[in-house]
Amino acid sequence: MRIDDLINHTSEWLKGSGPYSNIVISSRVRLARNLNSIPFPHRLNKKQGQEVIDAVRTAVEKVDFLKGSLFIDMQQLDALDKQFLIERHLMSYEHARPDNYRALVLEKSEIISIMINEEDHLRIQVMQSGFSLFEAWSIMNRIDDVLSEHLDFAFLSEWGYLTSCPTNTGTGLRGSVMLHLPALVMSRQINRVLSAIAKLSFTTRGLYGEGTEASGNFFQVSNQVALGHKEEEIISNINALIKQVIEQEEQMRQHLFTHQRAILEDKIWRSFGILKSAFIISSQETIDLLSMLRLGVDLDIIKDIDRSTINRLFLITQPAHLQKIENKRLSSHERDVKRAEIIRKTLEKIS
Repeated sequence: MRIDDLINHTSEWLKGSGPYSNIVISSRVRLARNLNSIPFPHRLNKKQGQEVIDAVRTAVEKVDFLKGSLFIDMQQLDALDKQFLIERHLMSYEHARPDNYRALVLEKSEIISIMINEEDHLRIQVMQSGFSLFEAWSIMNRIDDVLSEHLDFAFLSEWGYLTSCPTNTGTGLRGSVMLHLPALVMSRQINRVLSAIAKLSFTTRGLYGEGTEASGNFFQVSNQVALGHKEEEIISNINALIKQVIEQEEQMRQHLFTHQRAILEDKIWRSFGILKSAFIISSQETIDLLSMLRLGVDLDIIKDIDRSTINRLFLITQPAHLQKIENKRLSSHERDVKRAEIIRKTLEKIS
């Protein structure tokens, strides 16, 4: 498997399947781990960084889930490949920094990825389509058990697993859910919901995680603190919170459909019309319009297109994906033209 092979591959989290996939795009569980007796990544020298990479690589070969995975030396990637992996949610912006002792393990179905020497020695993530936190945690738990047999993780009985960021100390676990909440945004109820989430010690981020703002009505909700909480407790708490948000979004969708249907359908069909006819379109406008198109599909207003196709459009119209598809660098204008072409061809059979 090569990075270029991923272009035509449908990521697990984009399949549009799983529980409540009309509202929940994906569920992710991330685990932070550090090796004992080796400085944390921000203090590593090149020799120590390579020592971590070699140790993790050996341990990964023992994990059945990771058989046939791609092991990537980040030094071998150019800026376009790094952006491509960020757009697929397989690594962070932080991991794309040009340090000479970073690596990435990428499992072939894109359910599992491991960032080596990001903020911690290991940042392991498992992603599933739909509202599937417990399923993602089950996979993660088995991976962690096997890696623990082959790696000596930094751990203190009174603190738990030691991490670079104090909020991750303890279990090192962060669960997050990507939500599509257009009805709450349209009804101007979203700030009330986000405020309630923050008061419960959860954090909300944008489409690409930390440091990004919400766009296209997409919001990532995750726990802020791992210390003092058991893994099952963290997952259960997030699960309970997300259920409440789902319920509010469902109720608001029904309210808009029942009481403001003309306004709702106008927004959806206008979005469809622009997407189907535009010859130049920006990345941000695409995300906003596809968000409304997805809502139209979820409410059965727009037929003859499935959710997974729209999810895929969200991905392949991103800047790095467009350039990988064309196999060359594109200017901003060229990307806007190519993006519009791909969308038109995808939607041309829909009336």
